[in-house]
Amino acid sequence: QVQLVESGGGLVQAGGSLRLSCAASGRTLSSYVMGWFRQAPGKEREFVAGISRRGGSTYYANFVKGRFTISRDNAKNTVYLQLNSLKPEDTAVYYCAATSGAAPTADYDYWGQGTQVTVSS
Repeated sequence: QVQLVESGGGLVQAGGSLRLSCAASGRTLSSYVMGWFRQAPGKEREFVAGISRRGGSTYYANFVKGRFTISRDNAKNTVYLQLNSLKPEDTAVYYCAATSGAAPTADYDYWGQGTQVTVSS
């Protein structure tokens, strides 16, 4: 079992930046491939970024286009998502998730409660 808690969301103007954190407790985070997802009002949840267990490989959705960066610090049991050049369409609840699968495309076993990101125009 692993518990995930996101933080770092908030209200920011278009073009601004935020850094989201996902702190894990329970099993060590290095046991899992990690991912960030988001869900905007009225839309389905979508994959944003993923990172391998040791951080050597990262994966991004096409809409990220170099604006977001996922990273992890296994010693701190924390995963990060740096959001730059934010747009109003990035407004959503952002969730981190952990999978025991081999890749970020696998089914995710654990989810955090989410953190709201709101980008004003």
